[in-house]
Amino acid sequence: MTSTNRAITLTLDAGDVDLSFTVDERGKGHPFLLLHGGGGPQTVTGFAGLLAGQRPARVITPVHPGFGGTARPDWLTDVPTLAQVYGRLLEELGLEDVTVVGNSIGGWIAAEIALLGGDRIGGVVLVNAVGIQVPGHPVADPFALTPAELSALSFHDADRFRIDPSTFSAEQRATAAANRAALQVYSGPHAMADPTLRERLAKVTVPVLVAWGESDQVADTEYGRAYAAAVPGAEFEILPRTGHMPQIETPGQLLTTVWDFAEAHTNHRPAR
Repeated sequence: MTSTNRAITLTLDAGDVDLSFTVDERGKGHPFLLLHGGGGPQTVTGFAGLLAGQRPARVITPVHPGFGGTARPDWLTDVPTLAQVYGRLLEELGLEDVTVVGNSIGGWIAAEIALLGGDRIGGVVLVNAVGIQVPGHPVADPFALTPAELSALSFHDADRFRIDPSTFSAEQRATAAANRAALQVYSGPHAMADPTLRERLAKVTVPVLVAWGESDQVADTEYGRAYAAAVPGAEFEILPRTGHMPQIETPGQLLTTVWDFAEAHTNHRPAR
């Protein structure tokens, strides 16, 4: 499955943001906007290829500005503004009936996109998303953990996906540092959460599915249930034998979940 990049510069009220060569597109068919988490774009690359390769899907996968060493404008410092950037991206691409899929902080961004609403959004899938506050069920603080400790909390089969930073190349270490710095900017001062988000989710009008790996120790299943309960009419689905990143650990299972939701909520507009 081949992928393409294009030069894109978007203009918002706050200024311009250059996404040139950091928006990957692959496949044809129903449009998906796939949003990566704090681990960077490589955490969704394989799933993007799977979705575009096994379903009639056009998958758009941007790199959040600042991740992977990409440029981030000084004014782009929070998740709601980043959601506006992606709303403009969908306008620029002329897409409608888009299924937005986001993992972890990508799910937080997707939740803010759901709040933006509009005809361009057909539905939103929050995959082990962060961003809300749930008393008694805090999100693990990625900045207080080593990469190995965070990896151990992120997978059902932790041994299979264990990360050993000592094996990283200089380039991989630099990329990881850039991702961490960008994540700190976007996550803000409240430990991976916006204190206002949970209440604001009551205003969401687009279809939402909250999909949750049952073994997630970064954000547990009760946190996921609280996320679904905050969104009117949201569906909640437990993903067995998987942790915080189902797109890596059980991609086939997530593929079925995402596609079935998209099919159930599509307006069957012609693909552009």
